[in-house]
Amino acid sequence: MERFVNILVVDSEHVHLHGLQQILSGGGNNVVVTSNYEEAFALVRRREVGIALINTDELGENALDYLKRLENESKTKNMHKIALTMDSSFGSKRLKGLHEGVVDFLQIPFNPNVVKAKVDVFKSLYFKTLRISQLLENIFPVTVLEDLNVNKKFSPKRVNNGIVLFTDFVDFSAKARDKSPLRLVKKLEHYFTQFDEITKRYKLEKIKTIGDAYMALAGVTENTKNPAIRACLAALEIRDLMRNDSAVSKALGQNSWEIRIGLHSGPLVAGIIGKSKMSFDVWGDTVNIAARAEAGTSPGTISVTSDLAEQVKTHFNLSHRGAVTLPKRGGQIEMFYLEGLKPVFCLYDEGNIPSSDLRRLCGLSSIDFEHMRKEILNRLKALLPDRLIYHDIGHTLNIEKAALRLTFLEGIEEEDVLLLRTAVLYHDAGFIEKYDHNEDFAIGMARNALPKYGYSDQQIDVVCGIINATKSNVEPVSTLEKIMCDADHDYLGRADYYAVAKRLRNEMANYSRTFTEREWCQFQLDYLEKSHRFYTETANNIRLQAKQKRVTELKEQLNNI
Repeated sequence: MERFVNILVVDSEHVHLHGLQQILSGGGNNVVVTSNYEEAFALVRRREVGIALINTDELGENALDYLKRLENESKTKNMHKIALTMDSSFGSKRLKGLHEGVVDFLQIPFNPNVVKAKVDVFKSLYFKTLRISQLLENIFPVTVLEDLNVNKKFSPKRVNNGIVLFTDFVDFSAKARDKSPLRLVKKLEHYFTQFDEITKRYKLEKIKTIGDAYMALAGVTENTKNPAIRACLAALEIRDLMRNDSAVSKALGQNSWEIRIGLHSGPLVAGIIGKSKMSFDVWGDTVNIAARAEAGTSPGTISVTSDLAEQVKTHFNLSHRGAVTLPKRGGQIEMFYLEGLKPVFCLYDEGNIPSSDLRRLCGLSSIDFEHMRKEILNRLKALLPDRLIYHDIGHTLNIEKAALRLTFLEGIEEEDVLLLRTAVLYHDAGFIEKYDHNEDFAIGMARNALPKYGYSDQQIDVVCGIINATKSNVEPVSTLEKIMCDADHDYLGRADYYAVAKRLRNEMANYSRTFTEREWCQFQLDYLEKSHRFYTETANNIRLQAKQKRVTELKEQLNNI
């Protein structure tokens, strides 16, 4: 698996910058250099920098203050700082530097083997720490981890109006008897994975699964606006997902799964419990009532309590259930069925997809990217010709992956990333209509479809401009256009180049363009040497070396034919 890291080098001596670039290039290193010490702050604020090499001799007495500021302004939580110095002593200055966060020193002039060895050590530590952070974020909310990092503990907190969402599958015990354990777990994983995606989309916090039950929170661990509305939107999407799946299963004569969903809002206590295998959880009567709302609702429906209904009645259609008795706890509570969004708050006044205005009201992106992505991928699966064995859906997904890698390394903002991914998903859709000069058809598809998912006219223009930049006679101008072109040809500098090129050759043969071995070698060489170029600094750093190796290999092949 390829692993990439941004390595920042700060030094006013261009010979040092060039030397370190030469030593560290390749192997997943995106070496970003600057001779401007102030510019380095802007770079670490925008990009995830794993390792920073700084010439501390040039900073003199200000070195420690500079290193502290670099640490404070860095976007990266675990950046490793290495000092570049001509000082060969191991005195108090070096020990003080280590205390302030410099993990090691590199002697000037540089020994290439020592530089590579030390950087490789801290790359391994960076990826290890990154993996641990990702695992912890899957266990604890981000706000809890921030408290643990700062205060070394997380004190229990009371929330006055948290939202609890419970789901439970109908007659699960009977289904468990009829299925093998492996099939049962796979089915649960299939649904719970989709529930995870939905709750994440609406910025809810999944707490746990208990058997076939699923629990999530809103308004407890995050500061996003209107948690009650977001929780109801998530509940509707889960319900509609299960309804659609059930309809498909019944049409195929298969057993379907149904779900019950309940929501309640009220005071909660949140905290971490346990010393080993710790878990984040919430307690309070609100949890019990939400569980009762779920248990007491009809299959395929969502029940919300009167407390929650009062908060969302402006935006959602509700039907009154009446007073419902709460077993064990005692007493009754008024409940309502959550039917759906009011048309005025839906895209195109129908369905349950929230409008851009409602999404903004909830602190969400105005773009409903995930629904758009599912729709265009389904269209590509259904409509792309079978003869496309290179420009197939796998090609689109590989370009999306490459684009995400480049946007991460380049430090692109979230909204721009969504616009770029949108262009990636649509850029080959023109192959549905024709093989050559297909970009204009893809642009037309995007202009017709994207308003449905909350894209503004300006955003659609950006997406279409990115697609247009993939034409063979167009030079990309914006950063997003350049990243698109580089992602589209990312394979030119990858280890799987020949496998991908073989699919392209076979596809061209399917469209009556065939090559002899010599012609194919020459075709590839002409493109790599005369036509293609990488546009972003990052793509040149991580792919150009391997691309040049392909050129050498192809020339050798041509000579041997």
